[in-house]
Amino acid sequence: MDLSGKVAIITGVSKGIGRATAEALLAKGAIVAGWGRTAPDDFKHPRFHFIKCDIRKEADVQKAYAATTKELGQQVHVLVNNAGIGNFGPIDGFSSDDWHAMFDTNVHGLFYCTRAVLPQMKQQKEGHIINVASLAGTAGSPNLAGYCATKYAVRGFSDSLFKEVRPQGVRVTCIMPGSVETNFNGAEPGQKPDPHKMQPEDIAAAIVHALEAPQSTMISELQMRPTLPK
Repeated sequence: MDLSGKVAIITGVSKGIGRATAEALLAKGAIVAGWGRTAPDDFKHPRFHFIKCDIRKEADVQKAYAATTKELGQQVHVLVNNAGIGNFGPIDGFSSDDWHAMFDTNVHGLFYCTRAVLPQMKQQKEGHIINVASLAGTAGSPNLAGYCATKYAVRGFSDSLFKEVRPQGVRVTCIMPGSVETNFNGAEPGQKPDPHKMQPEDIAAAIVHALEAPQSTMISELQMRPTLPK
């Protein structure tokens, strides 16, 4: 897909992978609707439109989609389901609220956003949905059972979805990064890049790569790891 002039929705746009993806798509000439609970700091661009949205709430997603199409036109070409949270800890010490918060964001919110854009993408026979999962969706880890469960769900959803919407010309890619240097789980990125972690810009570049693949090609799944293991 040639991204110039295309409309892209990115969730969780305020920082990390979401913000880096917004910058990468803007650099390619796309028009970006950034959905999030908070606007990114010091981020202004004539083709960037922030729309306040808590994807955990279905009504919020419907309002954000209506606001996006009102402002940018009916056609939406890209959805990057990036918003996600991780609460870690042992299962018998885990609060139900933390468990629900992860599923409400990582799984249910992703479903609401996907369902919002699909009818138009199918009608225009063009669209690309990127679901940001994790390598935690490929193998379980102690004290990450809840987070892994959500990312396994995202991977299964993506695998089913691409088979469902392929005949209508809609592509679906599941991106599964390993360790990325972001504010994820409250951790502050270091002053110097950690050689054992990828940068948000690396994931954004992979998203652009998947989007720009020839129309005859769909990258359905992409696993990413730091080159240097710990």
